[in-house]
Amino acid sequence: MAVIKKAKKIGEILVDAGLITLSQLEEALNVSQKTGARLGRTLVNMGAVTEEGIARALAQQFNIPYISLSGIIIDPQIVRLIPEMLARRYKVIPFAKEGSNLKVAMVDPLNVFAIDDLKKASNCQIFPSVVTETEIQNAIDQHYGMTGSLNEIAKRLEGTEIELLKGEEEVPEKLERIASEASVIQLVNLMISQSVMERASDIHIEPDEDTLRVRMRIDGVLHEMSNLSLKLHPAVASRVKILGNLNIAEKRLPQDGRFNIKIGNSDIDIRVSTLPTMFGEKVVMRLLNKSALILKLEELTPMHDTLSILKKMVKKPFGMILLTGPTGSGKTTTAYTILNMINSMDKNIVTVEDPIEYHLKIINQVQVNPKVGITFATALRHILRQDPDIVMIGEIRDRETAEIAIHAALTGHLVISTIHTNNAVGTISRLIDMGIEPFLIASAITCLVGQRLIGGVCPKCKVPYQPSPNMLKELGILVTDKPFTFYRGEGCNVCKGTGLKGRIGIFEVLVINETVRRMIIEKKDVGAILSASMKEGFRTLRYEGLRAVVNGHTTIEEVLQATQEIE
Repeated sequence: MAVIKKAKKIGEILVDAGLITLSQLEEALNVSQKTGARLGRTLVNMGAVTEEGIARALAQQFNIPYISLSGIIIDPQIVRLIPEMLARRYKVIPFAKEGSNLKVAMVDPLNVFAIDDLKKASNCQIFPSVVTETEIQNAIDQHYGMTGSLNEIAKRLEGTEIELLKGEEEVPEKLERIASEASVIQLVNLMISQSVMERASDIHIEPDEDTLRVRMRIDGVLHEMSNLSLKLHPAVASRVKILGNLNIAEKRLPQDGRFNIKIGNSDIDIRVSTLPTMFGEKVVMRLLNKSALILKLEELTPMHDTLSILKKMVKKPFGMILLTGPTGSGKTTTAYTILNMINSMDKNIVTVEDPIEYHLKIINQVQVNPKVGITFATALRHILRQDPDIVMIGEIRDRETAEIAIHAALTGHLVISTIHTNNAVGTISRLIDMGIEPFLIASAITCLVGQRLIGGVCPKCKVPYQPSPNMLKELGILVTDKPFTFYRGEGCNVCKGTGLKGRIGIFEVLVINETVRRMIIEKKDVGAILSASMKEGFRTLRYEGLRAVVNGHTTIEEVLQATQEIE
């Protein structure tokens, strides 16, 4: 538990801190004796000091963290560790748990009786933080008495006055009022916290003709969370728009925003996108978990040896590494992982992204903004004047960006970027189609990486099975080959009946060696380059998928679905 010095009275602390005078203290003490109000509340009502001033003074005096609960979404399971009776009695709320250590926000962290009662109730060691009385009261009202499922909270909401009359949906004040209802805040918070717990990447809030559908995307697949009453749509949409700093009265145009929250010990960046539809605004929240981002290169795929070649390429001081694959194949995650691996104080790393999905320490990140003239190409030109060692370009979309990136790679910079092609070898023809000279491609690029994300077999319901001969043949396995044990998930509550849990990466890494370089300059077709590369040990995505299958990491169906367009 946090070490707390011998308690001084709050009045003494505030006087010592210079926040109030002795005369103000004496006046407040007299008022408190007459009214029975707490001294701190009396001082605030007198205008002598702010609530935050009192909280920060306590925190500084006793070396206890000060915390603001705004921007923190508390897991309902953590809230339940402290009974509502104790929470209201001691003005306290738990907000994070690490093992047997429980972090709580308190108005009075010096109350040893409160600490003991909280310890007994939760069976945890208590680590207090100081918070203002207003914030703690709002948090208690939001999180207690409103626990339950989305459907339960929504049912309670239907009995409140949140339904808008005709014409009121255009009144910002009305929208802001209903979006600020404690029950609405709780509903949206629960959507987000449940989605984070389920490892969801996106939340879809979709108005239909007679219902408000809420879905979350887990491991690339959309699952329904709940069907709510359509009359909740204005309140829920307005709440999300307020969080994302969007115009709540604007419903005719798409809008984009973002906000940051904290759930337990996880920092979550949330991107908000709204889109006008026939039945109202569809709202999508993209959840970007900072704590889940920072990976080791080996954690991207169970076939660790595949990326050993990429590791060597990344260590080179110059050249271009291109990551390729369709939308949702994990290119951005791979790029960030590479940057994290090579990031250090002795390197100047600059990125240009659209959008910036994760904020990385030490690295200088530039957001594309066409409205003010900042495109990938213009940003890249200016970046090269900033003495960079390593440059990351979010995506190569046009000839101009490609040319500047290649120039950077040829002039002593390590360039990492992404491009949309079906496979690694296909990137060569894509660049040629953009108008890039073959000799420049051959000279600048050191490595091409194709990748896909495929579902992993659920470990809870994993069972062996024998695929059909036709399916084995399609994957390239002959019946006469060495017999393998294949696995799939039967479907359980852990994987929501899909048989799949989590996603794994499969990668093909094409090194631009002398053979490939010569063939590019000679303008050989991609088929010839692929054949020559395979003779020298290059392994395709389909082959890497096969390896994942025979090692029990995924299913044949997943590999075939992910690689069918490139075979």
